[in-house]
Amino acid sequence: MTYRVLVTDEVDPEGVALLAAEPLLQVDEVPTLPKDELLRRIGDYDAIVGRSATRISAELLNAATKLKVVGRAGVGVDNVAIDTATALGIAIINAPAGNTVAVAELFFGAVIGLLRQLPTAAESMRSGRWDRAQFMGRELKGKTLGIVGLGRIGSEVATRAHAFGMSVVAYDPYISDERFTALRVRRAATLDALISETNILTLHVPLTDETRGLIGKRELGRLPARSVVVNMARGGIVDEDALLQALTHNQLRGAVLDVFTTEPPTADHPLRTAPNLLLTPHLGANTVEAQRNVSRDVCLAVRDALLRNDLSRSLNVAAGATGEWPTLHGAMLVARRAAAVARAVLADQGMRAVRKLALRVSPDLAHASGPLLSAAAVGLLEGVIETERLNLINARALAEARGIELSVAETTELGATRGVEVALAGGMQQLAVAGTAPDGSTPRLTRIGSFHIDVNPRQTLLILTNHDVPGVIGRVGTLLGTHGVNIAEYHQARLAQGGDALAAVSVDGAVTEDTRKALLALPDVLTASIVLFRDE
Repeated sequence: MTYRVLVTDEVDPEGVALLAAEPLLQVDEVPTLPKDELLRRIGDYDAIVGRSATRISAELLNAATKLKVVGRAGVGVDNVAIDTATALGIAIINAPAGNTVAVAELFFGAVIGLLRQLPTAAESMRSGRWDRAQFMGRELKGKTLGIVGLGRIGSEVATRAHAFGMSVVAYDPYISDERFTALRVRRAATLDALISETNILTLHVPLTDETRGLIGKRELGRLPARSVVVNMARGGIVDEDALLQALTHNQLRGAVLDVFTTEPPTADHPLRTAPNLLLTPHLGANTVEAQRNVSRDVCLAVRDALLRNDLSRSLNVAAGATGEWPTLHGAMLVARRAAAVARAVLADQGMRAVRKLALRVSPDLAHASGPLLSAAAVGLLEGVIETERLNLINARALAEARGIELSVAETTELGATRGVEVALAGGMQQLAVAGTAPDGSTPRLTRIGSFHIDVNPRQTLLILTNHDVPGVIGRVGTLLGTHGVNIAEYHQARLAQGGDALAAVSVDGAVTEDTRKALLALPDVLTASIVLFRDE
């Protein structure tokens, strides 16, 4: 199968070449297209790769009936309607690491330029003046750098700040104490605590509901007098009106903005004439090296998503480490199959609607609970809802839209190695199905309810309950043979001699409803469920 990829917005050619080198990918490289033309063409493509110039709107995504992947050659995805993409099962992939050094270096270049008044000094020289006495500057050494967001870029800024002799403190509730220690950064317990001791405040967080307007009038007022504020993250994190007021009233020594709430700001925007404000036109990733890096990163990830179903880099799949994605396939298969088995058995028991899906994983899989929960949601919904785009991207959103409560927990009860359990519940009925996916071994289902089994969930699985009496296994095997059903594995389990038993029978091909009815007509067979597993 050949996939078509549309590349636009002048993505660096080194990344595009990686896509073009794949024989199964047909790459069309075009300039940034007008909205109407892109709408007309997008239905032909399986993936689109671009930068920030092309808006991936909800309208565009709904028109993209074949689209599987959106690749953003950069960090921010403000130009992508992520909620719509997730609902449609379209993976959103960015390149978060490629511009890290570029932004960190720009930070120090811009701050030094501001503190040493380099832009105005250079302009005075160009105009023929020698105003050396007017340009008394300040040094970085001895200043306290306050970082909001100690992720990739924040960490790079912190590392370089030590070389300038700065004291570094950061606020980031999502970063471990060990990471703070490794970077030699003091942890601020709260944002207010950080602000109160900061001479230079820099922001390196995404724009979310949590961070929008994070630095406003109140926060600016709590900064020590003559501080500097730098925003190279996303426009909207700093309240521009409050910043303008603080600069106008000489409350701050200065500020640096590389990003703006609306880009580009209007020609008469008051920020353009604000005192002690260094403005740059969103240059954070504007280096040859950064553009090459993000292009390579996103194109490789788009290639792997299309050709290998590797979604570890997708923003709308909570994935484990990229390098571990291939090793998670077995565990995701178990989660998906376990949910499908539980769904089928409960349906045959008369359950009308599943209300809860609870995933439990062994400690070694806790880091991958996101994709495993998505896989379980796929197994629950496949064959139940009508959509061609049910996949790891949208399964959880579709389940929650149907009123199904999803949860995930870590447990040692499944053993120490790659154990997965999916429990479904609705009304008074519930059923848990467990399995394991050891490295290098075939994934197995190991428990259905209270019955311990050992079977490979392949093609079609028959789940039978019966009285534990002699002859049942023989009669089942004979009937399946008569109906042309070949048995791959037959595992019989019981809780006590002479009580109820459960059989998990892996068979080749499909099993008809007539065969199921014939099984139910056998003496001592109580229930019979058919689980036809869909292809990956």
